[in-house]
Amino acid sequence: MNARKSGRNRRYYPIGNREINYVELQKVKKFPLFRMGMNKGGFIPVQVNRRILPHQSLAQRTIGTVNDGGVAVGIEGAFNYALKGKAGISLLQRVPGNVWIDVNSPNQVDPEDGLDVVTTIDVDLQDLAENALHKQLEKHGAGWGTVILMEVKTGEIKAIANLKRDEDGVYSEAFNYAIGESAEPGSTFKTAALIALLEDGYVKLDDIVNTGKGKLKIFNHTLTDSHEEGYGKISVRKVFELSSNVGVATLMMKYYRGKEKDFIDRLYKMKLNQPLNLEIDGEVAPYIKYPGDKFWSGLSLPQMSIGYEVKLTPLQMLAFYNAIANDGIMVKPHLIKALVNHGETIQTFGAEVLCSSICSSSTLNKVRDVLEGVVKDGTASNLNNTRYKIAGKTGTAQVAKGKRGYKSGGVSYRASFAGYFPADDPKYSCIVVVNSPSKSVYYGNVVAGPIFKEISDKVYATSKEWFKTVDDDAELTDMPTSKAGHKQQLEEVLDELDIPMKDKTKKSNWVSVIRTDEDLELNDKNVIKNLVPDVKGMCLKDALFLLENAGLRVNIKGKGVVKSQSINPGSKANRGQSITIEMGLS
Repeated sequence: MNARKSGRNRRYYPIGNREINYVELQKVKKFPLFRMGMNKGGFIPVQVNRRILPHQSLAQRTIGTVNDGGVAVGIEGAFNYALKGKAGISLLQRVPGNVWIDVNSPNQVDPEDGLDVVTTIDVDLQDLAENALHKQLEKHGAGWGTVILMEVKTGEIKAIANLKRDEDGVYSEAFNYAIGESAEPGSTFKTAALIALLEDGYVKLDDIVNTGKGKLKIFNHTLTDSHEEGYGKISVRKVFELSSNVGVATLMMKYYRGKEKDFIDRLYKMKLNQPLNLEIDGEVAPYIKYPGDKFWSGLSLPQMSIGYEVKLTPLQMLAFYNAIANDGIMVKPHLIKALVNHGETIQTFGAEVLCSSICSSSTLNKVRDVLEGVVKDGTASNLNNTRYKIAGKTGTAQVAKGKRGYKSGGVSYRASFAGYFPADDPKYSCIVVVNSPSKSVYYGNVVAGPIFKEISDKVYATSKEWFKTVDDDAELTDMPTSKAGHKQQLEEVLDELDIPMKDKTKKSNWVSVIRTDEDLELNDKNVIKNLVPDVKGMCLKDALFLLENAGLRVNIKGKGVVKSQSINPGSKANRGQSITIEMGLS
């Protein structure tokens, strides 16, 4: 997805009885593209340069804008210096009729076109992300949501969608929540606590933790688990797979109470307290307080370990999960690939390492194993599938309302899921955050998880690198199956795929297909005028064509190929008569 603005035209433009230069021209409201000459006998062209969004609302807030009011946001704002080009200087002479013409002069300066800014955003993936997000926001009546899809090795952001609901219930890109909304992440932050516990050698994944009945009182505050009856005694692995608040807080209080600085130092070592310093403005710095700070309390350690009393943007949280997928290497997320001038690359932007290792390889392997377990056997088991592995962590956080606390005016939630795929060879990381779902469903696995899965499913299905290449010289060992259908179309497909066939037809344009060990046999499927055709074995498109051309009204049940039809083939076809066809998998 690119943006470009050409240099300004070095001309003066006639308006009424005076001439104005380009800068003045921009201040004229609703200036037409052309005006007639003073005697209405000539055509005077006027060049007006403007920037447009060729993909309309896709990534609109990230692409950004620059306007006359001084508002400069997104990529347009950050790279305006490169996009705008340079104005030229021209000498003009007035001739009879009060007309100005160019005069060749050695002092004239030609204008220079601006550069093309080549972004990392993939239009197809951006469209996919926005559609998946929009569908789920509407389903749950959420206030806003954001999705970021990033390439693991390079940190290239392939999609970044931000949608907010307005007063009329319409969702649009009104704010860049991905980088500008810093909030308590909730349970997605527990992974950082797990890394600290493992890295400091305090726990093993098989150690047992007593979570009791799912409640833990610390001073005047009670932590609870989402599972009302509690999980009882479970392993450290299960504490994180099931996202037990009580289990995580119990471990942190046991091993870091009195040594709170050790835990915070671990977070700082993982760069969780540092901004990403993106190419575009608007990033909110993370907030991770230190023991002794003004707002530190006895609750801070357990609260921080489960994702409260800390604040990060969705993109900062994703950078952390991306590092886990990237063998511990934290790379800087970026939106720009290159600056290009008429096809010639002027400057490139590659991967930038922020932290060479967030933890040891031993710890990293254990954490990745737990994140796979979250999807396989834990809180995100609804995302599990047999085609490829997903790893990640769910998050369900109560939203603080400033000084009013969490429950004033009713509890509001923020659902999230952060992870990567395929888990055994990560190529993409992704985070989904949905704020204030309003239909009594707010858990990360059922609100944010489906958005992640829809994106990962489609990315996986359309990526050739994850599928074996068929050898062109390989022999066909088993004949494929084929639907019945139009003979000519079938012959063209079979010929293109080099699949042997035997034509046993005599005159019909429609055929049924029988699979043998050596070839596919084409047999007549007679279609006789005024009689009900036999559409069994056909796809819906062909079946509808034949039945509707016979004057029948078609009712459809199921999907796949036609398994049965309510009127026997060969019966008289009465125009307007209804017929039901039942579809099924072949």
